[in-house]
Amino acid sequence: MPSFAEEELLAAQGYQRIAGIDEAGRGALAGPVVAAAVILPHHIDVPWLAEVRDSKQLTPARRELLFHRIHEIAISIGIGVTPHYLIDEQGIIKATRLAMKLAVGQLSPPPESLLIDYMRLPEVKLLQKGITNGDNLCFSIACASIIAKVTRDQLMVAFDKVYPGYGLAQHKGYGTREHLACLYRLGPCPIHRQSFKPVREIMEGFFRNLSP
Repeated sequence: MPSFAEEELLAAQGYQRIAGIDEAGRGALAGPVVAAAVILPHHIDVPWLAEVRDSKQLTPARRELLFHRIHEIAISIGIGVTPHYLIDEQGIIKATRLAMKLAVGQLSPPPESLLIDYMRLPEVKLLQKGITNGDNLCFSIACASIIAKVTRDQLMVAFDKVYPGYGLAQHKGYGTREHLACLYRLGPCPIHRQSFKPVREIMEGFFRNLSP
């Protein structure tokens, strides 16, 4: 279970608005990377507290429920989205940092310090700490992971209606066997990340087969 240890350490130093930050979709083959930044109250006493985990450890139904619960108690929530074409142009690390920076910029009131899963944001001039495995260890980061994951899943369900046949609503753009089979059969759609090796190789083979 993630703890409040990192938040309590910062609070003891006088920091009041502490944002936990995480992303979803960094390893997907299609769609955007989405980051969430969440500022929580210092003292939380709610019945669902012990249910919060890294989003990957939760069922879709439980994530959805906690998504709404977190929104109910959060002081502020920010969302940042970096689309597939910027991921191709900038690389996934820069694109992830951009999404996180955008999420921080959406927070109102603004944060005084940041707790980030794994990464740091050099362009954001705030006290910050990158925590390896932070979505498992830090409560506010775990909450951010849930917000980011549910938000991105909703976007991928919407994309599935625009680009049917790829199963985007089911696998959310990740490289599952079913997704790869659709790519081999149909070729990439406009939101596939062409810089990612599986997509690039399938795309090259697909257009090679179309050549006379």
